[in-house]
Amino acid sequence: MESTIPDPRTEVPHPLPPPDRAGRVEAHGIDFIPEDERHGSARQLFAVWAAPNVSYLNLVVGGALILLGLDLWQSLAVIAVGNLCWALVGLLAVSGPAAGAPSEVIMRAMFGVRGNRANIAVTGWFVSVCYLALNWSAGSLAAFSLAAEVGIRPGTAVKVVIIVLVAAATLVISVYGHAAIVKLYLPITLVLTAVFTVLGGYVLGHARWDYRPEQPLHGSALWAALAGGVALIASGPLSYNNSADFSRYLPRRTSPRAVAGWTALGAFLPSMLFTALGSLAGTALDMSDPQSALLTIVPSWFKPAFLLAVVLGVIANNAMTAYSSGLALQAVGLRIRRSRSVALDGSLGVALTLYALLVSNFLDTVDSVLQLMVALLGPSMAVYATDILLRRNRYDGPGLVDEAPGSPFWYSSGVNWAGVTALVAGAAVAFQCVDSPLYTGPIARAAGGTDLSLPTGLLVSTAVYLAMTRTPRGAGVRAEG
Repeated sequence: MESTIPDPRTEVPHPLPPPDRAGRVEAHGIDFIPEDERHGSARQLFAVWAAPNVSYLNLVVGGALILLGLDLWQSLAVIAVGNLCWALVGLLAVSGPAAGAPSEVIMRAMFGVRGNRANIAVTGWFVSVCYLALNWSAGSLAAFSLAAEVGIRPGTAVKVVIIVLVAAATLVISVYGHAAIVKLYLPITLVLTAVFTVLGGYVLGHARWDYRPEQPLHGSALWAALAGGVALIASGPLSYNNSADFSRYLPRRTSPRAVAGWTALGAFLPSMLFTALGSLAGTALDMSDPQSALLTIVPSWFKPAFLLAVVLGVIANNAMTAYSSGLALQAVGLRIRRSRSVALDGSLGVALTLYALLVSNFLDTVDSVLQLMVALLGPSMAVYATDILLRRNRYDGPGLVDEAPGSPFWYSSGVNWAGVTALVAGAAVAFQCVDSPLYTGPIARAAGGTDLSLPTGLLVSTAVYLAMTRTPRGAGVRAEG
C-alpha cells in the first residue's frame, strides 16, 4: 500500500489502521479519527505541554527581557501577560475531540480547502521548519559543550555526528507519533523539572531581587521595551496554533473545559516559572551568552546534567514541532504517509541546522523573520479561536477531511473569503505596528518603537471575521456510521 492517507475522491476502501499505541508507528495522518479509536483523558495533556516548556529556551527569553533594559519586576509582569496567550492554545485544543482531526484540517472550516493550504504552508509548515533549525542549533551547541566536558574535541566531523544524533532522537519520537509523545512526556517532564529546579537553586543564590538597570527606561522607551517583551513572550504560544493535533484522539465527549484547562496549564506553569528564572539569572549574569553564564554558577558535577537537560528539552520541543510539520505537509496537499512527511521535514531542518552551525550563522535572520511572523500568527490564531466560539465547537469531522469540490468546506472555489479576508486584514494592520530588526512599521515608528502588532492583529482579525461570518457552515455534527 503506497499511502495510508484517505483520499475522498476514491471509493477504494482502506484497511483499518492499527490502534494508537506506544511502540507502534502511528498510522493516522490528517484523516478523521473514528470514535471507537479514541482513548485517553484530558489530564494527559498536562505533561504533553509541560515537557517542551520546561526549557532552556525559556531561560534565554527571560534573560533577554533584562537585556532589553527592563528591571526585574517589569520583566516578571511582561512574562505573566505574554504567557496568558496559552489560554488561546487551550481554546484551540478543544476542537480536536470535537472534530477528530488535527488543527491543520480543522482550519479548513475557516479558510476553505484551498485557502487553508496557503495558510498552513506559511503559518504551519514554514514556521515549524524554522523552529526545528533554531531549536536543534541550541541543543547541538549544548551537546558540543557536553562532548568537550567528557574529553571529546568537537571538530567538524564530531559536530555533524552530534547534530544528526540529536535530530534522529527527535524524529524517532515524531515518527512513532501521538502515543509515543503521550507516553514519554510525563517522565521527560519530571526529569527536566528536577534538573532545572536544582539549577534554580543556584540562580536564586545569585539573583538580585532589587535589580534595576544602570539607566532605567522611561516614557516611550519603556513602553517600547514592555510591548516588545510581551510580543517576545507571546510568540511562543502563538506558534502553537496546532494544539488540536495532540487532543484529537480524546473521546468526543471529553469535557472541553478539561481539554482547554490541562493544555493551557501544562504550558503556562513551566513557561512562567522558567522564563522568570531566566530573568532572575539576568539580574546577576550576562545572559547575552546564557549557556556560558549559567555554567559559571554551577558546580562541575552538575554541568553534564544541565547540558543533557538542555538537549533533552530541545528533543521534546522539536518532536512536537516535527510531528505537526508532517501533518502540515500533508494538509498542504502532499499525499505521502505522515511518517515520511515527518522524515522529509526533519531532513530539511537538519540541513538548515548544519548550514547554520558549520557554514554561515544565518539564525539571527531566521529569528528576526519569526519575530515578524507574530504579525501573521496572531491573526491566524484569532480567526481559529473566533470560529470555535461562533460554532460552539461543533465540527463535522468527516466533512472536514473531504477535499473534493462541492464538499462541506469547499465554500467558493475552495476559499472561505471571510477567513482569508480576516487573516489578511489583521496581518496588514499588524505589520504596520511591528518593530523588529528587519522591519519597523510606520505606526510603530510613530509610536516611538512601541510594537503593537500583537493586540492589533488579534483584534482586527476577530472583528472582521465576526462581521463577515453569520451562521458557520458545517456547524452541525455528522453522525458516524
